[in-house]
Amino acid sequence: MKDSIIHSIDNNRDSFYKISQSIGHNPELGNEEYHASNLLITKLKEHGFSVTEGIVNQPTAFEAVYDSGLPGANVGFMCEYDALPEIGHACGHNLIGTQGIAAAIGLASVLSETGGKIFVYGTPAEESNGAKVTMANEGKFGHLDAALMAHPSGDYVTSGTSLAMDAIQFSFYGKSAHAAAAPHEGINALDAVIQTFTSINALRQHVTPDVRIHGIIPEGGKAANVVPDYAVAQFYIRANERRTLSPVTEKVIQCARASALATGAKLEVSNYEYSYDNLITNEPLSSIFTKQLTFLGIPTDEIHSNQTGNGSLDMGNVSHQCPSIHPYVRISTLPISPHTHGFREAALSDEGFEGMLISAKALALTGYEVLSNDGNRHKIAGFFQEIKD
Repeated sequence: MKDSIIHSIDNNRDSFYKISQSIGHNPELGNEEYHASNLLITKLKEHGFSVTEGIVNQPTAFEAVYDSGLPGANVGFMCEYDALPEIGHACGHNLIGTQGIAAAIGLASVLSETGGKIFVYGTPAEESNGAKVTMANEGKFGHLDAALMAHPSGDYVTSGTSLAMDAIQFSFYGKSAHAAAAPHEGINALDAVIQTFTSINALRQHVTPDVRIHGIIPEGGKAANVVPDYAVAQFYIRANERRTLSPVTEKVIQCARASALATGAKLEVSNYEYSYDNLITNEPLSSIFTKQLTFLGIPTDEIHSNQTGNGSLDMGNVSHQCPSIHPYVRISTLPISPHTHGFREAALSDEGFEGMLISAKALALTGYEVLSNDGNRHKIAGFFQEIKD
């Protein structure tokens, strides 16, 4: 069975290469990924998947299903395909999207033997307003026995954690006046922003060490001799877990409310990006994936353990709905860092493509272990229930 999965992926390697290169050389920002999503959808349809486009009111999102017609588990693969401004696919999403459909197509070759269903989710805008958040909120993942994806990297790293994150914008509305002739007639919105930063800095002493609060002032006035009547502060607030983050976010909002009260400005609070939950790795599922890497020839001593994360991602929201993993797979023997030109070139290289194929095979084989082994499925479900309780 495993050989059939591997052969299926290898037999399609030329088309997978063309897809990854075409997405990589035609980068599209979040929610604009029409070319990328069309390539992935077309390939899935060629292999018998039924596809629903434009799910959760996002034109470039999709759900594809391959149904064996037999009872069994539900395995889902996540595809990402949005690019970064100016530097394109410097996070390797051209590989992530391609690997998702490659894994699904490989696993579909044995589904008549295992039973069950395969789901593929096209998830736009991971770099900004991640569609997985909306999908999770609308119940798209609750039926899955396993949600699988992997991220390109400079190393093999097991699935670990990510930080929960809120993206909060404070818009202060004041009253303009001549800053020299009649400052008493003005209400300084920028003062409210500065006071908000000062209050948040005082708050830092009273939060747990895992909390991170960092912000910018995208709007602070237009001229030094005019009292600013409009100013904006944007913050990312992060913590290891959602239950820690939510009360901290409320305290940050209170800092802004106090600043508005102190200055006389009016305050508007909004989310300028979606909130992300922390990633909860399903350890039994993660262990299965790691075993598939070693089965494919990756030495155990090259697979590093990852127990803590310092970023935030929308796969975290998925992990609160169903058993999930988000490991990292090497695409370059040279040192690379995400969101750089070097990472983009690695994601377009032949070496990067070969790394993606290993990742796709490991994901497909992991899915097979879920579909074909009741014991694995019970362990995965038991762990998920334990963390939910």
